[in-house]
Amino acid sequence: MIPRPRLLRTTTLFALTLLCFVFLGCSSNDADKNKKQIVLTGSSTVAPLIGEIAKQFEAQHPGVRVDVQSGGSSRGVADTRRGLADIGMVSRDLKTGEQDLTAFTIARDGICVIVHRDNPVTSLTDDQIVAIYTDRINNWKEVGGSDAPITVVNKAEGRSTLELFVSHFDLDNAQIKADAVIGDNEQGIKTVAGNPNAISYVSVGTAEYDATHDVAIKLLPLAGIAASIENVRAGTFPLSRPLNLVVTSEPTGIVEEFIAFARSRDVNEIILEQYFVPLSQ
Repeated sequence: MIPRPRLLRTTTLFALTLLCFVFLGCSSNDADKNKKQIVLTGSSTVAPLIGEIAKQFEAQHPGVRVDVQSGGSSRGVADTRRGLADIGMVSRDLKTGEQDLTAFTIARDGICVIVHRDNPVTSLTDDQIVAIYTDRINNWKEVGGSDAPITVVNKAEGRSTLELFVSHFDLDNAQIKADAVIGDNEQGIKTVAGNPNAISYVSVGTAEYDATHDVAIKLLPLAGIAASIENVRAGTFPLSRPLNLVVTSEPTGIVEEFIAFARSRDVNEIILEQYFVPLSQ
């Protein structure tokens, strides 16, 4: 029996819909495999390191582009959850409320206090650091320095460096009396390098790199331990942290390859050049 035209159109439409469904299903399964761009956002500590790793990865994967954007660890978490980033960069351990994410550590770093290179102060106790950041000490002469007001530089909300700093010194951010609020590490370093009376806290790796490249800053010891990557590596520096890449689900395809590459011995030289501690030597 010859189908009536209406039934024929309906049958044809169903067949086309089924084919589209199968096609789209296959495309969805192969999406990560065929992906040609990886977007990473987050920690300003991790971003420069990932930028260098990305250059080498792109050279080994023609046609693949790795887009690296900073903005703080909180942005990395939020963007990854919302699907705005394939990978988040987070320079701390994941929090209790972030267990929906999976973290892959690529290196370790520390957090140190920095002052201007010409500042005569060579060390501060934990109590003095707390007093400076809460405005109970506001002149350098009170801690053995010049008679000059202290310019307190703090990190912006959402920065993991801030979270770890206040946690280590048992502070609340509301207690801090800042004269300047900055974002990334380089901004903090430039602020201190340009102001002989400023104090800030930043990544040990970033600070050590800049200090050895003639930037006018000085790293202060913490609890009597010199702020250095060597001491972070030895596990003796009291304020250290993992540098993580985070994802929402088990990585596949090019994203999985990138994370594996960033955790491999192939990038150890890049990690050391950036003054961080590789996972393995």
